[in-house]
Amino acid sequence: MTGKPLLSVRDLSVAFTQNGATNLAVDRISFDIDKGETVALVGESGSGKSVSALSTVRLLPYPAASHPTGEVLFNGEDVLKADDAALRRIRGNEISMIFQEPMTSLNPLHTVEKQIAEVLKIHRGMGDQAARSRVVDLLRQVGIPDPRSRLDSYPHQLSGGQRQRVMIAMALANEPDLLIADEPTTALDVTVQAQILQLLKDIQRDTGMAMLFITHDLGIVRKVADRVCVMTAGEIVESGPVERIFTAPEHAYTQHLLAAEPKGDPPVTDDRKPVVVAAENVKVWFPVRRGFLRRTVDHIKAVDGIDVTVREGQTLGIVGESGSGKTTLGLALMRMISSTGKIRFGTRDIEGLNSKEMRPLRRDMQVVFQDPFGSLSPRMSVADIVGEGLEVHFPSISADQRDAKVAAALVEVGLDANTRFRYPHEFSGGQRQRISIARAMVLEPKFVMLDEPTSALDMSVQAQVVDLLRDLQRRHNLAYLFISHDLKVVRALANEVVVMRAGKVVEAGPAADIFDAPETDYTKALMAAAFRLETVGAGIVSE
Repeated sequence: MTGKPLLSVRDLSVAFTQNGATNLAVDRISFDIDKGETVALVGESGSGKSVSALSTVRLLPYPAASHPTGEVLFNGEDVLKADDAALRRIRGNEISMIFQEPMTSLNPLHTVEKQIAEVLKIHRGMGDQAARSRVVDLLRQVGIPDPRSRLDSYPHQLSGGQRQRVMIAMALANEPDLLIADEPTTALDVTVQAQILQLLKDIQRDTGMAMLFITHDLGIVRKVADRVCVMTAGEIVESGPVERIFTAPEHAYTQHLLAAEPKGDPPVTDDRKPVVVAAENVKVWFPVRRGFLRRTVDHIKAVDGIDVTVREGQTLGIVGESGSGKTTLGLALMRMISSTGKIRFGTRDIEGLNSKEMRPLRRDMQVVFQDPFGSLSPRMSVADIVGEGLEVHFPSISADQRDAKVAAALVEVGLDANTRFRYPHEFSGGQRQRISIARAMVLEPKFVMLDEPTSALDMSVQAQVVDLLRDLQRRHNLAYLFISHDLKVVRALANEVVVMRAGKVVEAGPAADIFDAPETDYTKALMAAAFRLETVGAGIVSE
């Protein structure tokens, strides 16, 4: 590197104090970022990546968080010593951040237009019309179709991937000097990942913007980064140019990360096994109302006449781009949203059951949601969250028995049982996702809908969770509905696959046929984008 770096992190430590005890989360790390350069921080969940990034703009929960050592120099100014006026100038204008979980940074009470336009009005003084035009351009840039129709949408009306794209649009609105991207493509399907990564590279080329890119996806690191810093247990154990790190890693931990990926084979298809869930001609249409009388003028056909069958001990994978209707289909099968069509659970027709009639079946039908932060109550401890279902469905067991089951479930998903006394905000995104899985599995259900269950997990933990899900399935003959944009994970778990687009089935059949010999152009494009992004050793093909 030559000249003065845009960002210089020197000997930075981060400590957290709670109940008189102090824990060191980051231990004396140092790195620089030049203008126009991309530096990636990679490592497993809890390694200190996000804490390090938040420190650069002082967004940690002070005074519980502190910096025993170090400085963060941005354009020569120490951010850790900056006053409030300087921080307001820097944040959102000179340094922008894309957070890991969109629902934590989008206001549920404000429309998409209002939230993005607010950034433009505060930092650039734009009027309503200019801001609206810029918002439409930004939404189009980040791959949201028909952006004008989304201006009045609220976050809950968007898919997980669409919410992530809105967040990216907010961060890029003022063309910052430094973009901190904390897992920015976690919730995006592979084709949009390619678009977003190319967009970020284009903006870098045009504006000289620098990026601090935090991710667990090593395929993306190789595509976007110039240099890599590998973190574990709060320390940077290896750093260097991206090609050197990928082709000749020196540290054992780096070698472990590069070798980690979901392995093993999905269950063998067996048409003789009992059907757990079957659906015929399922439709979920949302009315579009306009005018003073709010008359229905059209419908959004989120799910439009789909048939599915999930058998005992089998996994049906639902894949497709964000907004294709994957999650909506899953929620309809679980009777968590209204739908038309026939839905059968075991031997019972459930399409006409109300919430009270469905309640006895909930023990056998569990869900792991896409966004763990949004599905875990911040006011409940992990023990209460995981044990809540036991209180409802097994009221006769003692408190000690319930606690033992909670502890065992946490250990099963790779968490320390002693963490059950902590709260969700004290965990990393990947750890929160594992808590969500434990909450579902503790009831030993027959059918589990898994909505992007590995999207927030680093690669080595993805492999562990895939093995865990496979072992649980084999042990208990569980039926899975596995919804994901991560085709590598789907390939490892699903024996049958349904490809969705715009609410309809594009292609369906045995997973081996879908992955190895797709028939439709859309499926071919989806597979090509996925496996070109995920191929690390052979290099990355630009989209």
